[in-house]
Amino acid sequence: MAALAAYFPITDPTLIFFVVLMIILFAPIVMSKLRIPHIIGMVLAGILIGQYGLNILERDNSFELFGRVGLYYIMFLAGLEMDLEGVKKQYRRFLIFGTLTCFVPLVLTYIMAMTILDYSSAASFLLGCIMASNTLIAYPIIGRYGLQRHPSVSLSVGSSMISLFMALVMLAALSGTFEKDSNWLFWPLFILKFAIFCIGSVILIPKLTRYFLRRYSDAVMQYIFVLGIMFLSAALTSLIGIEGIFGAFFSGLILSRYIPRISPLMNRIEFIGNALFIPYFLIGVGMLINVRTIFSGWDMVWIVFLIVFFGTFGKALAAYISSLLFRLTKADGNMMFGLTSAHAAGAIAMVMVGMRLEVVPGEYLINDIMLNGIIMMILFTCVISTLMTEHAAQQIIIQEKSHLEADIPSDDDEKILLCVKYPEIAPHLLYLAMLMRNQRLNRELVALNVVYDGQNSTMGREQGIRLLEQLQQRASASEVKVQTQVRLATNIANGIKHAFREFGCSEIIMGMHVHTDNNPRFWGEFIQSLYNGLNRQIILTRFVQPMSTLRRIRVVVPSRAEFEPGFHRWLERLSRLAGLLDCRIQFHGRNESLVLIAEYINNRHPNVRAEYTSMAHWNELPQLASQVAPDHLFVVVTARKGTISYKNALERLPDELQKFFSGKNLMIIFPDQFGDTKEDRMSFTEAQHHEEKSIYDTILRWIHKEISN
Repeated sequence: MAALAAYFPITDPTLIFFVVLMIILFAPIVMSKLRIPHIIGMVLAGILIGQYGLNILERDNSFELFGRVGLYYIMFLAGLEMDLEGVKKQYRRFLIFGTLTCFVPLVLTYIMAMTILDYSSAASFLLGCIMASNTLIAYPIIGRYGLQRHPSVSLSVGSSMISLFMALVMLAALSGTFEKDSNWLFWPLFILKFAIFCIGSVILIPKLTRYFLRRYSDAVMQYIFVLGIMFLSAALTSLIGIEGIFGAFFSGLILSRYIPRISPLMNRIEFIGNALFIPYFLIGVGMLINVRTIFSGWDMVWIVFLIVFFGTFGKALAAYISSLLFRLTKADGNMMFGLTSAHAAGAIAMVMVGMRLEVVPGEYLINDIMLNGIIMMILFTCVISTLMTEHAAQQIIIQEKSHLEADIPSDDDEKILLCVKYPEIAPHLLYLAMLMRNQRLNRELVALNVVYDGQNSTMGREQGIRLLEQLQQRASASEVKVQTQVRLATNIANGIKHAFREFGCSEIIMGMHVHTDNNPRFWGEFIQSLYNGLNRQIILTRFVQPMSTLRRIRVVVPSRAEFEPGFHRWLERLSRLAGLLDCRIQFHGRNESLVLIAEYINNRHPNVRAEYTSMAHWNELPQLASQVAPDHLFVVVTARKGTISYKNALERLPDELQKFFSGKNLMIIFPDQFGDTKEDRMSFTEAQHHEEKSIYDTILRWIHKEISN
């Protein structure tokens, strides 16, 4: 054993990294067998291998570096996944809960330390600040259950930032009293620097992000850019005098507008953080904990018990009082308590500050006994927070299960078909389908490439196979299944219609043709034949900039559109798109249509920022062109001939779009028609083909041309 002990602790960086990877790999497996949350397993593994355990690893600079990155990652992800619209609507709740979860444990801990532990006023206040703050150490559990945007989770995350900010400001004030050269300029300068940081971040980060995302689509470059913004914000807040975790959270909050939850970039951010950096941080926290100190005597047990009890009781009191004030369920209260009760990095940072504050020469504000008590408190609060958050997440899932089943009709036929041909358009179509699909149903997409069966069919088929393989790779990055098919056909429109029926699809998403030299007509070569021969929803799109940079969606709705069978389908798809892109959506149409649209969105998508503008007549369509900015998406809900919402003015739509909306982000929707009527049903009274232009329109154009000449 003595010979073996000579090799420990391991100091070689390569072996240290290997051991950490093995812990990250096997800890979840072991913890699953023991029915213990994985996060606790990481912390316990850190205790076991650290210098206070078996002394297997030396806590070198890698734990400091990766641990700090992991902590920033936790806060950054929390900011990215915040529901900004919910924050704006319920900011009073955030302020109330944030104030309670900060000052209730602070006051209780301060009184306890002054009266029971007989600490000094400064030491008691420092201990109160430590218990007022909290670390979202249990937040990764939320992602596993898909509750990132649950109201109680958003409330807990936002309130945690408020309480942390207040605690850090109070700590800065306490630290300022110990500085000999401190003066009255401290607070004005602090407020000025903080205001400059917030205003500068809100103005500059969105501009930089839009500029970068528009010009660079490389996955690695986008990921590095996002990380760079996170670290820059963290570094700037550290210079101001606030912990970098606040800057990481704030940058995530700003970038959430440009990184939708359903996107490959978001998937990469979450994957790398959860796979490496966050576990590294948790293991590093465990290595700081000395379990032996609790067995050093009853005095230490008593101190740890008091700190844990009063601090945790204060957090619980704040959470349950807030849940009662806001009329939330018991499970929501448990979630709020679970997320806000853990102490880790913030507590360690405050302890380090306290250890530098000299009360008298040679004596510091935090002594060894208090330090050991706080370190043990970190272990117990991490365990309490993890167990409570896991329990609350399960409660919420069980409670919502019946509602989720009610929201999803048992006969929902959603299955999206992507018609792809051009490589420059295909990725946009895939991303659009991922945003529009129902995440709860989690059905696969169908990607179709139809090749004209002619002399070059072999080459076209090979190109189609490569294109579809690239789409599958992109979709797999977001864990979306895609079924693909390359189809030969002598008529492209018929090939799409046959594949549509074979796969049992509900709608089609396709791009507008980009090679105008092949076909100068607006609809393309086969669009007219397709929408005349298929009575299901067809969406045509053209994007000139990335969807994640869109700030507004403008939707033009024809009169009587609410009477069409496909009214709710296209409205649901656009609501999902606006919600995930976190952009405003503005509807233009008749008042009777807008009332029903507003009712649907308020009931089904209350967080969508919708606006409604009356448009008396379809002739006003060209006037909207001046209002459509480059970062807007213009959506036209049209209709097929012979349907209730069709009007003669729609015959001019291709020319108007080509003339007034050239170079704009554009989407054209042909809604479902005739309900469940089979497409192959044929009768003498129902036409199977409609010409794009009538003879009357041609005559009127000729008369207008002659008069103008």
